[in-house]
Amino acid sequence: MALLPILSFPDPRLRTIAKPVEEVTDDIRQLAADMFETMYEAPGIGLAATQVDHHIQLIVMDISEEKNQPMVFINPKVTPLTVETQPYEEGCLSVPQIYDKVARPSRVKIEAINLEGQAFELEADELLAVCIQHEMDHLNGKLFVDYLSPLKRQRAREKVEKVVRQRDKEKVAVKR
Repeated sequence: MALLPILSFPDPRLRTIAKPVEEVTDDIRQLAADMFETMYEAPGIGLAATQVDHHIQLIVMDISEEKNQPMVFINPKVTPLTVETQPYEEGCLSVPQIYDKVARPSRVKIEAINLEGQAFELEADELLAVCIQHEMDHLNGKLFVDYLSPLKRQRAREKVEKVVRQRDKEKVAVKR
């Protein structure tokens, strides 16, 4: 397994629309394993392939406290099951240190394929519903900051650029 670099907002590659996975292969399974390692290390609860510069419809998630309930969604489709929305404070590994409320449908149906290539569906609410919608946005070239006001989005961009510059300086210092 390997840690993968996570793209940071405003990287234009985050706006790429992901293509469907044609076949679940060993390469896809390896990418999912690497994405889990990357997500757990970050640490996060969800990661879309787009965030690690692989523009295919692949999401990994684990919303458990113990980090022992990994979920994989290949070619996911999400259908809202209610018109009512619920605001939830979101953060994102591609938008480090930024958190804000986003209103999303509170209950959804998820249809996807697993790592064995088998179709499945499930209904989700609360954190799972929020997380899958957040990650689906990544596959569609959208970020949670797109739901914020232009002013908040610009502030987020400036803060992320500062965080990334600082992180890059620390990497250079460690290499010396």
